[in-house]
Amino acid sequence: MSLPFAVSIALLGLVQAVLVALPRARQRPAWIAGLRSPWWALIPAASIAVVIGVVELESSSATWLSYLALVAVPPLAAFALAGLVHGSRAWWAWAALPLFALAWAVPHALAGEAAAVALSGLACVTLGWLLVSAVPAHWLRLGVYAMAAIDTVYVSADLLQGPNAVLSAAAPGAGLPALQSVHLGSAAMGFGDLFVAALVGSLLAVDGPIRQGILDVSARRQRVGAGLTLGLALGFDLLFFAVDTLPATVPVAVALALVESHRRPPGATRSTCDA
Repeated sequence: MSLPFAVSIALLGLVQAVLVALPRARQRPAWIAGLRSPWWALIPAASIAVVIGVVELESSSATWLSYLALVAVPPLAAFALAGLVHGSRAWWAWAALPLFALAWAVPHALAGEAAAVALSGLACVTLGWLLVSAVPAHWLRLGVYAMAAIDTVYVSADLLQGPNAVLSAAAPGAGLPALQSVHLGSAAMGFGDLFVAALVGSLLAVDGPIRQGILDVSARRQRVGAGLTLGLALGFDLLFFAVDTLPATVPVAVALALVESHRRPPGATRSTCDA
């Protein structure tokens, strides 16, 4: 029996929150230094516009994207397990194999769906780390906000729902898992909804503790962001009483904005440099 929608969508909101908290800071690779540019900040927003546009124009591209995800997601997830999440160890990379096997063996069972979600989320951690390594933080924050804005426009104008349904229904052959979209119980999200959460987690991981209001309480920015993401996502989900589709990037972007608004105590001088 499938989980009720309310439970399913709440769990996916929890997954987003976990992805905000999961990445750890890691030195940017030397090979990426020459690629560092603010233009890469366009990727989050473009990932929605381009994918939706391509699927709208050619529905068969959804199958191609399912094969791309099948090939790319497991090694990206293994890389994240080996060195990009808190407490990671090199041998953790092997955990990607049983996760993939479970997602393949029982794709429509809750355990298989959870394994596929874990693989996709961990792959997003690697993608988020690469983007954070290549883009100045200020520009990347703007890219996150732009992604949420475009997501909202597409959902409001009913431009996303059709192509997204085609993409969610696509699957590679031989019963292999469809990792290009996210399903858990009775709810679904796009790959980009996990990507934005992991990206924000990677952004917050490069900074230190923050002060909250006047209490001078030092807390990890990621934990604050994760808590905000979960609370905002659960509140945002109440809108499902009125509509069928919501832009799940919005709670994550708002959480980032709230954390950034408390980056420094009131009156503190802002630096002209950015990470």
